[in-house]
Amino acid sequence: MNLPNKNAAFLSLAVGLAVAGCTTTGSPVAVTQLPEGSQLAANTTYATQPDEKFTVPAIDVAEIDPKNIRQQVNYQTDEPPGTIVIDTKSRFIYLVREGGKAMRYGVGVGREGLEFKGTAKVGFKREWPHWTPTPAMIAREPKRYARWAKGMDGGIGNPLGARALYLFKDGKDTLFRIHGTNEPSTIGHAVSSGCIRMMNQDVIDLYRRVPSGSKVIVR
Repeated sequence: MNLPNKNAAFLSLAVGLAVAGCTTTGSPVAVTQLPEGSQLAANTTYATQPDEKFTVPAIDVAEIDPKNIRQQVNYQTDEPPGTIVIDTKSRFIYLVREGGKAMRYGVGVGREGLEFKGTAKVGFKREWPHWTPTPAMIAREPKRYARWAKGMDGGIGNPLGARALYLFKDGKDTLFRIHGTNEPSTIGHAVSSGCIRMMNQDVIDLYRRVPSGSKVIVR
């Protein structure tokens, strides 16, 4: 839709904006220029968050593909509001809302052969989660992961970032997570060891919106 001026573009985006472990092998995200007003809104959304247990640094939106910026979009689905739909092909999370809308977030996904697909639930959620590489990760890359076999405490350097939502299927932990990342340039790529990674500001937003037990569909 063509908006009549920059102010309308800003208001449109501003409305949308208001409303386990992984590592990276990705390449830089392609950059497209944001409209002036939209960039201002996005800068606010991805500003420093000093009130967290660990200060979340600002993200330079000039380094983010505009399509990956959090925004409300039209989204037709039979799934009820509150459902999380992860489209691994397009690399978006959609949080279904009322009225044919969804909140859309850009994500990084698992490399081919490592990703989870199917239906799960959010078993539980954690702020600034502890991270422990899975036995498969340690076996695959022992030099990289063996030193963390007993885990890493939460913090800015932790691969799970500011929040984690733990996916369970049939009452069992799938070992796959929706979580933050300290590498926002990986958003939009298939780079992780199976998990769904989000920018820290985005995973904090999603965490606030969904309770444990929420349905998750990974396509």
